[in-house]
Amino acid sequence: MSVSETLSTGLSREDCAITVLGGPTAVIDIGGLRIVSDPTFDEAGPHGYLTKTADPAVDEDGLGQVDLVLVSHDTHPDNLDERGRAFAKAAPLVFTGPLAAVRLGSPAIGLSPWASHSVPRRDGGGDLTVLAVPAVHGPEDGERDADGNVNCEVTGFVLSGQGLPTVYVSGDNASIHTVAEIARRVPDIDAAVLHAGAARVPAKFDGRPLSLDSRAAAAAAAVLGAGTVVPAHYDAWAHFSEGVSEIELAFHEAGLSSVLRVTPHGTWVQLPR
Repeated sequence: MSVSETLSTGLSREDCAITVLGGPTAVIDIGGLRIVSDPTFDEAGPHGYLTKTADPAVDEDGLGQVDLVLVSHDTHPDNLDERGRAFAKAAPLVFTGPLAAVRLGSPAIGLSPWASHSVPRRDGGGDLTVLAVPAVHGPEDGERDADGNVNCEVTGFVLSGQGLPTVYVSGDNASIHTVAEIARRVPDIDAAVLHAGAARVPAKFDGRPLSLDSRAAAAAAAVLGAGTVVPAHYDAWAHFSEGVSEIELAFHEAGLSSVLRVTPHGTWVQLPR
């Protein structure tokens, strides 16, 4: 399979690459598999107390065959909207947190933090391992619910396999402490998709960020030691307080511009094998 075999349905099929479609939605082609994280395909407009400001760069019909969907959490429409939920339910396999898996039903499998699941690769290289990792959807000192979560249950993921780069997908995490724990347990992360728009809702936690702000994203990149960082979830919704210019500035000031990969939505970032 060539590095950029164009699918008749739209988005090209890559050997080892990441693209962001807008909002939190990323497509990861790795190990012969097509993986979609936090699918959001609704058109721009109001979604309850949140407002979507832009359509995705590629809709669900443009993705071709999808093997796996990752859902960091199912309770907020900016991470799983109506069309995204239908897309996930139609996928062969979905990984998410245990509580979300109960709500979503089949084909969702719930993974607690530090639990893993193996998925057969399509490139003949064995299995892809999907490791669930923790995330804190708000300030570290935020009030926790009965299940111990800030705001709600959120799950991040680490993808790995023989001969493949190790890829971390943060989900809506605002905690550097959590990133440090992930880096300690998984010391060789090659690439990271960081939700980095400093989402804020005035009624929650005194308006403090519910996801990484730009400086925290740069700090997370430094802690992880990742050679490639792809920011996501910084646009397409009105409650993001920082965008690509703030992200680029923070990485520049931290001396980490060389690892940051910002491309137009729907454009691939190639990952080293």
